Amino acid sequence: MGEPGAWGEVTAGLLRVSRPVVVARLLELDAAGALTTAHVRAGAQVSGVNARTVWRWLEAARTEGRMERRPRARLELSDQAWEVLAQAGGNVAALHRHMKEAGGEVPSLASLHRVVRRDLQAGRVLPDRAVVRRERDEQQTWQALADLALAGPREAGAAKVAARRLPRLVPEATSGLPVGESGALAGVALPAGAQLVRTSSVRSVAEAVGQAMAVQGAVCVFGDPGRGKTAAVRMALGEVPPGWKVTWVPVPVRPSVAGMRHAVFDALELAGRFPHTSALADAAVAGALGEARVLVVDEAQRLPVPCLEYLQSLWDHPGTRITLVLVGVGSERALSRLPQLASRIGAWQEVPRLTGAEVAAVVTGFHPLWRTAPSPDLTWIDRSCAHGTFRTWAALTAHLQNALLTAADASIDRALLRRLFQRVAPPL
Repeated sequence: MGEPGAWGEVTAGLLRVSRPVVVARLLELDAAGALTTAHVRAGAQVSGVNARTVWRWLEAARTEGRMERRPRARLELSDQAWEVLAQAGGNVAALHRHMKEAGGEVPSLASLHRVVRRDLQAGRVLPDRAVVRRERDEQQTWQALADLALAGPREAGAAKVAARRLPRLVPEATSGLPVGESGALAGVALPAGAQLVRTSSVRSVAEAVGQAMAVQGAVCVFGDPGRGKTAAVRMALGEVPPGWKVTWVPVPVRPSVAGMRHAVFDALELAGRFPHTSALADAAVAGALGEARVLVVDEAQRLPVPCLEYLQSLWDHPGTRITLVLVGVGSERALSRLPQLASRIGAWQEVPRLTGAEVAAVVTGFHPLWRTAPSPDLTWIDRSCAHGTFRTWAALTAHLQNALLTAADASIDRALLRRLFQRVAPPL
């Protein structure tokens, strides 16, 4: 036997048991009717807490079924807060005072310091104060121009604009079966032998974009990854009416207003080098947007509020004729950060998953490999792997092609497909 108190030294210095293990064992004793206060004290000792804490653990497990500690919400700063912080030259105390003046729930100053330090260490860049002030002044100027344009020709002629004939982007065929389109489409990668398929989602996107073009409006195309949002917009804009142009604007990573201005300038393929002042660049962009044009912004969910305000200023400018199409996963949530632009969106078009009823028709029209597969097998593939996601079907098609080309005796069966499922879907 050891010296008196040796067990206490061991439990206090070396042995530590996690909360789930202790609670699970105590619940077992409780279910058997053998739980005592001594057990709770022992559990508290090996967990490094007091007995009252262990009793609270047990109560949470009984009433909520929770043996872990309740997760705390991660404190995040909005883009507006980062802009205020940049204007204050990185002074967190100034940001704290601004948040208190704005009202609502305000974290402590120490918490703000921790969040700013955490995000800066993770790679967040705090813009220079002079740059932020200059961009803010430019945005105020653009907003003033937009406000002056509210009573201009665009609004006065709204009745005439609404009476125009919709651009025919929707196909004449309205049957339920998809229509394949051979040939490559810029910006859309397809497996060898595949062809584009005009699904019901493509027709809905084409209709929404066509209506927006008729009134020089704005449309937001959103949906989960891999559903074919970009492909649907590209198919809809593949043949625009005479007199219209289509410009795709790539969104830079961590975009700023200066970066978006440069991206729009480059996308319009304007002659000459990028101007050395923002005023000259804006004048050149506004001049190019004076002709009927669809401005498509893909990956719009990356855009912070200042960049969205910049796009709104281009659209509201009295000299531009823009139909604005914002595309991306979560683009509808990004727009919610700028209500004045969200209120101008004429159509919110979601691209849903392929339904079980249309999977067979779509995939057999997409690639000849699937035309020999029975419809029940296609339904099984969709339920087991693809889950109505068109990008997954395309990846699975490419893997199946490679498997059939590299193995002479390969045949399409469920064993082969199960192996390919593991390549297409990441392990959970």
